[in-house]
Amino acid sequence: MKKPLLLIIALTATCAVSAQGYYTDAHNPDITRHTERIAPQRMEFVLPEVNGYTAYKADLHTHTIYSDGDCTPEFRVREAWYDGLDVLAITDHVEYRRHEGKMLHFLKGYVPEGTEAFNNNVIRKAADERGIQTDLNLPVRLAQETAVKYGITIIPGAEITREPLAYGHYNALFTADNNALYDVDALQSLRNAKAQGALVMHNHPGWRRKSLEHPEFEVKAYGEGLIDGIEIMNGAEFYPKAIARAHTRKLFVSANTDIHDSAAETYRIQGHRRNMTLIFARDNSPEALREAIEAHRTLAYSFDTIAGDEQLMKDLFAASVKTKVLYTDPKNGQRTVSLTNNTSVQYYLRFPGQNPVVLKPFSAITTTVGRDKPLRFTVENMWHSEKDHPRIEVNL
Repeated sequence: MKKPLLLIIALTATCAVSAQGYYTDAHNPDITRHTERIAPQRMEFVLPEVNGYTAYKADLHTHTIYSDGDCTPEFRVREAWYDGLDVLAITDHVEYRRHEGKMLHFLKGYVPEGTEAFNNNVIRKAADERGIQTDLNLPVRLAQETAVKYGITIIPGAEITREPLAYGHYNALFTADNNALYDVDALQSLRNAKAQGALVMHNHPGWRRKSLEHPEFEVKAYGEGLIDGIEIMNGAEFYPKAIARAHTRKLFVSANTDIHDSAAETYRIQGHRRNMTLIFARDNSPEALREAIEAHRTLAYSFDTIAGDEQLMKDLFAASVKTKVLYTDPKNGQRTVSLTNNTSVQYYLRFPGQNPVVLKPFSAITTTVGRDKPLRFTVENMWHSEKDHPRIEVNL
C-alpha cells in the first residue's frame, strides 16, 4: 500500500516543479531559467497600404540626455523599435541641456580644471560671446549608429526653444548641421534652419497658453513662410483648432510624444500606444519620407484619435475596414452587413440614429441596411476640422 502513495507524492512533486516553468540553460546546466522571462518583443502596429503608399509610423519629436531627456539616443532607438515605429527624429533642444553640469562633473579628470557648464540654458537669456559650445549633431549620430541594427530611419533634427508664451518651440527636421542653427534672434534661428534645407514644425502650439491665437513672433514666422508643419497632438494634448490652420496654411500635420522619460512609463504601463505621425511614403528612405511630408501625406495619431486631411483619412479607413453582405432577408430585402477591421487602429463608428459603437482592432461587427440603400456612418475618432468627422458611404 505504501508504494502507490509514494508514487503519487513523487508525481505531485514533479508536477509542482514543472508548473513553475523552468528550463535548463543550453550553455550552463547549473543554471535554470524561468520560461516566462522572455526576450523583449516588438509590438507591431498594423496598417494597410493606402493609394499604393506604405504607412510608416514615426515620432518626430523626442529628447535624450543631451538636452533634457532621461534616456540615451541608443535607448530611444531600441524603445522606438519595440513600440512598433519605423522612423524616429532626434530633436534635442539647441538652447537647453540640463545634464551638462553633471557630465562635466563626471568627466572632471578629463577636462581642464575649473571648467564649468555655461549657456546650458539660454531659453530666457542670450548666449555670451563664446556661443553654445557643444556638438548638437552627436545625439543624431549615436542614434543613427544604433538604428542600422533595427531598420529604423533616423531623421536628423533639433528643437529651437525659447520662452513658450511669446515665442514657442519649433522642430527643425532634416537638418544638415544642428550646430549652425542657433542665433540670439529666435526668428533668425528659424531662418538658419530653412537655409540649410530643414523643414520647420511648430511644436505644441497651445502649450502653456490660453488660446491658439498667434503672438507677434508667430505672426512674423508664419508671415515669412518659415513654418512647414504643425503638431496637432503632443503627448496627451490635442489641438483641434490647429487642424484648420494646417489646411489654411498648407502645413503637414503630426502627432508626437515629445518624450523625455521612457515611453513605457508614459504610454505602455497605462495601456496606450505612443503618439505617431503616420507618413504615407514609397519607402522609408529619408528622401521618400521627406517627399511624403512635403506632399502632406501625413496623419496624426494619438490615443485612438486620428486627425488630418479628410480624403486621406477616408482612404485609410477604406483600406482598413472591409464590408460584406452576410445575409439578405427575402421578405423585405434588408441586409445584414459585416465590417471587418484588419488593422491595429480602433475605430469609433456612429450609424444614423444610433449610439456610437467601437470596432476593435482585428475584429468585426454587424449592422443592418435597408433594400437598395448604401451603408452610411461617421468615423467619430477621425477629425478633419475642429468639429467634423469623415462621413463614409459604402454602396453594397
